[in-house]
Amino acid sequence: MTTRTIFAGTLALLLPFTFAGCDSPNTAAEQGSETTATPEPATEPAPAQTSEPTVMAYGRFVPEREDDFAWENDKVAFRIYGPNSSGKGQVSGVDAWLKRVPHSVIDKWYAGHQEGVSYHEDHGEGYDPYHVGDSRGVGGTVVWIDGTPWPAGKFNRYEVHQDSGEKVEFTVHYEWETPLGMVAESKTITLALGDQLYRVQSAFTLDGEPASLPIAIGLTTHDGKAQAEGNRDTGRISTAETIDGHQLWTGALMAPGRTQEIVHAPSEEKDASHIWLLTATTDDGELTFRAGFAWDAAGDMASFEQWNEYLDSRAGE
Repeated sequence: MTTRTIFAGTLALLLPFTFAGCDSPNTAAEQGSETTATPEPATEPAPAQTSEPTVMAYGRFVPEREDDFAWENDKVAFRIYGPNSSGKGQVSGVDAWLKRVPHSVIDKWYAGHQEGVSYHEDHGEGYDPYHVGDSRGVGGTVVWIDGTPWPAGKFNRYEVHQDSGEKVEFTVHYEWETPLGMVAESKTITLALGDQLYRVQSAFTLDGEPASLPIAIGLTTHDGKAQAEGNRDTGRISTAETIDGHQLWTGALMAPGRTQEIVHAPSEEKDASHIWLLTATTDDGELTFRAGFAWDAAGDMASFEQWNEYLDSRAGE
């Protein structure tokens, strides 16, 4: 598979969380920025639909929906927001698409969206009721400075390494200003068939040089609606909440030896309540962790206890 590199628009300069209003259930946001590259014409149309639904790991850039990047396997689906996303705010959080079928749904749901069929409503395969807004969603990262999260905005370019088959793998790039200087993150995301968790391998730089940076991985608690737990011994944070009568469990974990602290931080600011997993990049600016979710309607998990046991069993991977 040939790697494709796309420069996708703008370079965001951020303030710390300002929690601007967002449309519900999910709205990507746009910040003041300077143009760093000219977007290429959309060259990745959705593949033609076949008569039999395909079970595979899959991901693609979605220019027809404000430059989303979406990825999935037979268990879970996610998306992040790209350069042409609408609204205002810090929008590098990860959205969860809740699916109850093993076959690929991304192209079908986006095609339906273009025709007025909302993926925010469950038509039998699942749906997207999950609100991200300015939060970290399911495993978004921030630079953590003196107890304050400094998140990136939208990704400004991406590369696809493998777009379908046994796994999907791609890299998205972020750049943003912090009190420490200009931070850049090259985030490679991998999702394999059968896994509830996507893997992140990030490389950070500070003012153009690899550096050890204080980082936090976040799970939104949706303004305190979700129950949050952490286990420092296994490097795990997790949440449980009820959405439309069903249980949703999210989680993130990293090598226990890299875990510095777990912080449960409720807030009165919209989208600011999280449980955080505090860590730091290596001296070379590297960071590895996993994040994901389970939905009881999909039938793979039955309780928060089972979800936490699943996460803890994967400690150190």
